[in-house]
Amino acid sequence: MTEWTRGDPAKAPARSPLATGGTLDLPTLLAAYRAGIFPWYNEDEPIQWWCPDPRFVLLPSELRVTASLRKTLRHPGWRVTFDQDFEGVMRACAKVPRPGQDGTWITEEMVAAYVALHRAGFAHSVEVHWGDERIGGLYGVAIGRIFHGESMFHRRSDASKVGFVRLVERLVATGFVLIDCQVPTEHLGSLGAAPVRRKDFLDCLRTQRDLPPTGDPWFNDAAASGT
Repeated sequence: MTEWTRGDPAKAPARSPLATGGTLDLPTLLAAYRAGIFPWYNEDEPIQWWCPDPRFVLLPSELRVTASLRKTLRHPGWRVTFDQDFEGVMRACAKVPRPGQDGTWITEEMVAAYVALHRAGFAHSVEVHWGDERIGGLYGVAIGRIFHGESMFHRRSDASKVGFVRLVERLVATGFVLIDCQVPTEHLGSLGAAPVRRKDFLDCLRTQRDLPPTGDPWFNDAAASGT
């Protein structure tokens, strides 16, 4: 398996890229994620590779589900699916306006690269429906027993939270130990994500990246819907 060779992630700048340039081919992306590194850059920039310190993560046991969100989850109108339209979820995430961002970092180059990761079995999507309408979703990369969340979107209040909670339930049931949220967001912080030292994140990554899940989180059945 290809190893990351473009700088030590443990010595990366805390708030700037570890490396710049290169390509988003499958071996490079897998090597990056296995080393705790992810690409993040604007359309008019070269590829930038990041390993920030601290790292924003969620321990599945610390998922925060408020009473109001629990009530929302029980509504029978929700339907949550997995890996049914990976590219569609990515493109929906790319269209979401985000405060402080002009445009999107989910470029056509990124879409093509992550669709290839999906076809290789490493990238996965969650789709959230209300009736026949898709109203939210998220996608990320699974390496061993760590899920690296990339982006999410919603077109109805709480839709992305519903998808995230159902995903965490699946990940817990199949042995995942950590969800890498990469950089802080208020949205994920409200669900229990918090910063940890980069060293602690990388130590966890090294122990978990080669351990297979205890089951398949990506199957589809009625249990993912609201009950």
